[in-house]
Amino acid sequence: MSTSNAVPWGSAFRLKMADKWKAKSAAIGNAVTETLVEYSRPLLEMRVLDLASGTGEPGISLAQRVGPRGSVTAVDQSAELLEIAAERARDRNLLNFITQQADAHHLPFADGSFDLATCRFGVMFFSDANRALGELRRVLKPGSRACFAAWGPMEQPYWQTTMKIVHRYVGGPMLQPGASDLFRYAVAGSLSKALSTAGFHEIEESSRNLPWSWPGGADGDAEDVFDYVCAVAAPFRPMLERVRAEDWPAIRAEAKAAIEHYRVGDEIRFGADVVLASGKA
Repeated sequence: MSTSNAVPWGSAFRLKMADKWKAKSAAIGNAVTETLVEYSRPLLEMRVLDLASGTGEPGISLAQRVGPRGSVTAVDQSAELLEIAAERARDRNLLNFITQQADAHHLPFADGSFDLATCRFGVMFFSDANRALGELRRVLKPGSRACFAAWGPMEQPYWQTTMKIVHRYVGGPMLQPGASDLFRYAVAGSLSKALSTAGFHEIEESSRNLPWSWPGGADGDAEDVFDYVCAVAAPFRPMLERVRAEDWPAIRAEAKAAIEHYRVGDEIRFGADVVLASGKA
């Protein structure tokens, strides 16, 4: 795989891209973050657990809502991404935002430690969903809610203009069988079923179409979107590594043209189909 035309890989590159585009990454997901925060109904003084926090959202927004006598513990497997999250919290003078490197399948917290849990685009990646959701239920106080946002179907503009185009060139599986699947809970009721199996009750689920817009205005915006998706959408890495070096220029040109169809003024407005679900411990 030639890095002259292709996307280089490795954790160092992904972290570099996360840092390069952290402002636009936060902006593109802002509506989903705000929706999940409102959906979770945080209250002052709550102790909140945010799973798969990555670079900090919705944990940072929740920390602002629960006040200085509340707290948010942001959990992720990547210490490097959590450091970006901690830096963002420090920039906002949030002293109630705590980071903790941990695996969702083995949470290092006592039973009944939290009043609320959130997980934005992370539940799809639990290798053993029943174990991870069971751990989450364990660390919640009885009757407390766990609230999730997950990707809806692959058939939506953000993915069709990027990974779907790559797939037309390489064929084979788009996602490796048995590996992480972004669209694991796209089918209505599937996330509710997983929550029920893990012992949650009073389960709710709905689908929303939310803004998903890349800010900017420069001619390179569409190319930046494509590079960003390639860099951070790790489950597609095996497919991307199958691209022949000579095919990258055509893929980039086709993706750029497809993405530009969604330009409105200075923004590229895709929209996002998202699944929201919650259950009580």
